Parts: sequence; C-alpha cells; structure tokens
Amino acid sequence: MSAAPPQLKWGIVKQVLSGDSVIIRGQPQGGPPPEKQINFSNVLAPKLARRPGGANTGEDNRDEPWAWESREFLRKKLIGEEVYFTCERPQKSNRDYGVVYLGKDPATAQNITELIVAEGLVTVRRDSSHTSPELAKLVELEDAAKSSGKGKWSSSPASDHIRNIKWTQDNPRNFVEQFHGKPIKAIIEHVRDGSTIRAFLLLPDFNYITLIMSGIRCPGFKLDSEGKPDPSVTVPYAEEARYFVESRLLQRDVEIVLESVNNANFVGSILFPKGNIAEALLREGFAKCVDWSMAFMKSGAEKLRAAEKQAKEKRLRLWKDYQSNVQNFSGKEKDFYGTVVEVYNGDALSVKSPSGAIKKVFLASIRPPREAARVAGEDGKVPPRSKNRPLYEIPWMFEAREQLRKLIGKKVHCVLDYISPARDNFPEKYCYTVTLGKTNVAEALVAEGLATVVRYRQDDDQRSSQYDGLLSAEAQASKAGKGKINLPFLFIYLYIHQIEEKPI
Repeated sequence: MSAAPPQLKWGIVKQVLSGDSVIIRGQPQGGPPPEKQINFSNVLAPKLARRPGGANTGEDNRDEPWAWESREFLRKKLIGEEVYFTCERPQKSNRDYGVVYLGKDPATAQNITELIVAEGLVTVRRDSSHTSPELAKLVELEDAAKSSGKGKWSSSPASDHIRNIKWTQDNPRNFVEQFHGKPIKAIIEHVRDGSTIRAFLLLPDFNYITLIMSGIRCPGFKLDSEGKPDPSVTVPYAEEARYFVESRLLQRDVEIVLESVNNANFVGSILFPKGNIAEALLREGFAKCVDWSMAFMKSGAEKLRAAEKQAKEKRLRLWKDYQSNVQNFSGKEKDFYGTVVEVYNGDALSVKSPSGAIKKVFLASIRPPREAARVAGEDGKVPPRSKNRPLYEIPWMFEAREQLRKLIGKKVHCVLDYISPARDNFPEKYCYTVTLGKTNVAEALVAEGLATVVRYRQDDDQRSSQYDGLLSAEAQASKAGKGKINLPFLFIYLYIHQIEEKPI
C-alpha cells in the first residue's frame, strides 16, 4: 500500500534564501503571521556568500559560481506570490523539505523545483538507493539542461558568475558624496527593525550597506548580552513595524538615496513603486519623526511631518495616548505685516504694525551666538560677567546683529509659532517665523552660521513652523564650515580680538 501524498498547504513567499530554499509565511491575523522555511527536495543549489563575522570563514564570504543567478531566478518569480507547498521532515533532521507550486489553482500550479532544474541553476541529488517518479523527472530535466548548455551547465567561465561583493566601505562619507543624492538601484536583503535595513546596492560591484531611514525611527528590539534580539522582552509595535516593512520591501527592487553617515551606517531614503516607505510607516503610527536625520533630507521632510500629524490626530498605535501641546492663536498677534524699527542681539526685532503698535518679535527655534562659559581662575572663583561687554567679544554676535540690522525700515511678515513661558526672571517670549519676501530671516541667519537651531524633545510640538528648513540650513552651514560652526575660524577670531584688547 503506497503512502498517502503529502498534504498541500497555502502561503505567501516572504524570502528566497537560495536557489533551493524559501521562507513562506501565512496570512496575518492580529499581528505578524507564522512562517516556515522550506528546502526543495532532491536538489542542491550553489551557496551564496555570507556576510563576514562570527563563525563565517573567508571561504563563506564568496559566492559559489551561479549562486546569485539561482537565487535571483527564484526571487523574481516568487517574492510576494501566493503558493502551495508540501512539507515533510525526515527522521533525524531539523529541516523541512518539500515542493513549492506557483499558482492559485493547485491543479495547474507550476512545480518550482522542476522549473529551476530545467534552467540549469541547481544540481539534482541522484540517490541510487531512493528512486521515485518525481526524482526520475528531475533527472530527465537536468540531462536536458546539460545537453542544452543551460545555466551552470553552459560553457561560460565560472569566474564570470561570482559576484564581487564589498561588505564594508573604507570611506562611507566619500561614498555618499560620490552619488550627489542620486537614486541607486538596490535589493533589500534584511529588515533589522522598521526603520533599519540591510541592502545590496546594485553598482558594478555589489555594495552591502546598513541603512537608517532618514527622518524617522521605529521601535527597536531589546538585545541580549550577545547583541541578538532578546525574545523575552516585548517592545510595543516593534514586530508589527518590522513586518510592515518586510511585507512591502524585503527582497524587492527599490531605489535608495544616500544622504549621510552615522557611526559607519548610512542614512538615506528608500523609494519603492508605491512611494516612500518612511511616509507609510508614519501614517500608520509605526514610527515617529526624528530631527537629527531629517536635517539630511534634500526634500520630502514636510511630507513626513504631515504623515506623522495624521497618525497623531487619529491616535494610531504609538500615538494612542497622544495629547497635543500646540497653542492655538487668533487675532492680529497670530499673523501680521509690519516694519522693522529696531534689532536686538541676533534673535529679536521690534516690528511696528500699520496701526502704530510696536511688537517685540523673537525668531522661533533659533539661538543666537552666546558668550562662552566663564571658567574659574586659580583661586577657584568665576570672574563676574561684564555689564557693558562689547558685542565683538562674543564671537559672531556682532555679525549676527549686523545681519539683522539690514532689516531696519523693511516690511516683514510675522507668523506666531508659539509663546515661550516666562522663566528665570525673564518675561514670556512671542516667537515668530519672520519672512522678508520669500526669505525666512531665521533660516538666513542659520545658513550663514550666525545662529544655531534649538533642539526639542521628540514630543514637543512648540517649535518653528519651518523647523525642518532650519535644520537643513544648519546642516549645510556645518558642512561648509560657516560662522560660529567653523571652529578653526572661531579660534582665529578670538585670537585677533584678544590682540585688539591688549594695551599698547
């Protein structure tokens, strides 16, 4: 009596590990679905290179010939597709073996093992002690592939079918500059968490990178003492965020825009056919905006803020307990035009409205040049602060004030962003975005290195309405070494003015 045929199961291909193994997942029900690795019965694919580190030896760091072509053949055919499959675990084995069928109707579905054997991309295990009609069919297909010179049976030199992989970059920052913000074709190989992935950049060489998505952060996984995810600690929405990205991007063809470097990891944006994955994560409440990496974005920051705002308003996931601290303003103080009649020390103006009222206006979210911290002398005492200290003794304060002084007599547009409460014997401050024509005055100061941008807590919404523009301007000023951000020039500045103050 013959054994009953293995039962067919249904799933979706999540990942292709090699030319003879795939990971198949189920349908999500209230969370990430279960998944299973299926190794193809009776065949053996060439081995792919493995990332250096741990127990991986030098030999593991290179592909076997035709390994990449074998993997890619399956990836392009199976990723994200519905399949049927059989699953059996032989005795004394910890692996599941079976056959995968591509198609929505089991009666007409394509046998993937037979297909890849016919393409000459795997080797049939010819076991004389075990024969079956299925194995005989595979042997017949392999013999035909050999006769036709297909795949690994072709006369093409084996060396032409081994990738040149660069696992690390000697100078990541130069690597970023090399592409000038142009999209690079890539394949996502691993999703570490919702906002961090690993990918191969498809250049003449295969460049393997870790990428942090610009402008966002998803919940990460707690790591154990070995640096591996600790399954005993549950971080809310970490698994869901990773699954959200895996189901859309894992082993998909995408484009990556490299924007900066952070601790040898790259920072950039991922573009896929349906848009920007960072926006989608924010819109669903799986991520929050982060200012430090958003400053590197050439464009699109406003879309990320808008997507996050939608999630906040709907109180989705990470924002389920969100309470807005944005102040609502109305009346003439909120938005008015006026003429600048006086300037203060680098961050404030007096503006006269058409009615004749004069309003002191502080530039939102920037900090002017400040006096260096006073250092205690040999006696341990901190010298007193001079009451009438010249502006030029505070590096860049004079230049910042002079830049603002050019606005006197000019008509500006003032939009109130927030009111900073009174503290330390100082009155409350009305903080505005001030524009002259299309020029944001605060951004112009920051761009020249004459002011820095205030950093806020991530949940603090009281900031400039043009905050991302300020961050971008500061990043550019820092890169160009302008103004107070240019430390070597700052030392020269201090030295010159120190000489000027010495008595003759």
